[in-house]
Amino acid sequence: MTQQDQAEQQSEFIDDTTDAEAREAAHRARGTARPITVIGNPVLHKPCQTVTGFDDELAALIDDMFASQRAAEGVGLAANQIGVGLRVFVYDCPDDDGVRHVGHVINPVVDELPADQRVLDDSNEGCLSVPGAYMELARPDYAVVRGQDLHGNPIAVQGSGYFARCLQHETDHLNGYLYVDRLSKRERKDVLRQMEEGTPKYETVPND
Repeated sequence: MTQQDQAEQQSEFIDDTTDAEAREAAHRARGTARPITVIGNPVLHKPCQTVTGFDDELAALIDDMFASQRAAEGVGLAANQIGVGLRVFVYDCPDDDGVRHVGHVINPVVDELPADQRVLDDSNEGCLSVPGAYMELARPDYAVVRGQDLHGNPIAVQGSGYFARCLQHETDHLNGYLYVDRLSKRERKDVLRQMEEGTPKYETVPND
């Protein structure tokens, strides 16, 4: 690959690190924190709807999601985690080098990696919708997510390590899956036990 090819490949990805702190703070200042839905709530267990309206209502939702994410001390949040069944997620997540990434993706799709590029990372994973619980889960240590921004423009986000896990985790949410759905029955039982034994540190929506 030539230097020009590498530059063109890199340019397709958004810059989500510049002014990360200021951008996150601006979203959060405009938004209102909402309680987090937890495992068992029906909205978490069905695919979210494709976003077709790129308007002020969508922008306000994204602001609320950033506010909710910060209130719950999360690194990523999908819209259905605050009860909205739309294909939107936000993130404020460091990569393995400690670089802070802040952004949002609408109608995200994760690229399928060629088999020879799939290196699995079996680090611990947690979820705001399964509060207080963690379990090892193997995921590719590199991910590319393609979608749209709040204006409807096409975007692509790439991440490695912990940030790659975040991108895959949040896209899973919008497809109606929690990370516990990828675990064995024994592991899932352990995760639910951890959740039952703990007390959430943030406001949640009680399941009826």
